[in-house]
Amino acid sequence: MNVKVDELMTHPVVTTEPHVTVGHVRTMMERNKIGAIPVVDSDKKAIGIISRTDLAADLKDASPVSQIMTDKVYTVSRYDDVSTAARVMRNHRIHHVVVTHEHTVVGMLSTFDLLRLVEDHRFVAKNAPTPSSRKAAKRV
Repeated sequence: MNVKVDELMTHPVVTTEPHVTVGHVRTMMERNKIGAIPVVDSDKKAIGIISRTDLAADLKDASPVSQIMTDKVYTVSRYDDVSTAARVMRNHRIHHVVVTHEHTVVGMLSTFDLLRLVEDHRFVAKNAPTPSSRKAAKRV
């Protein structure tokens, strides 16, 4: 299977900036039914990420997301194989990676996107092997 990240990623991507409030980001996530939002600078480069887990803490809605965002952002290129993205997610135990093109955020890829790929390529179980007639003949 040779599927590229570009074929599975969610785009256009909803982004936010570090000065935006927690309350606004929470509303954006609910309205768009998404689990994570990349935090970008003025050049649309990823500088952080905020997820539903980050918002679960008891925070004031007026707090800026820069106070709670995760600074370590894992990115993959839009032209990488999805296996690369899956490896990054598994190795770092994360559910979202930011997709970039020339360091600019262009999409998001989640574990649910990868599950969709597996679902679309349903695996068919092979029949159990039949006993060999050669082995049966030797036993007699």
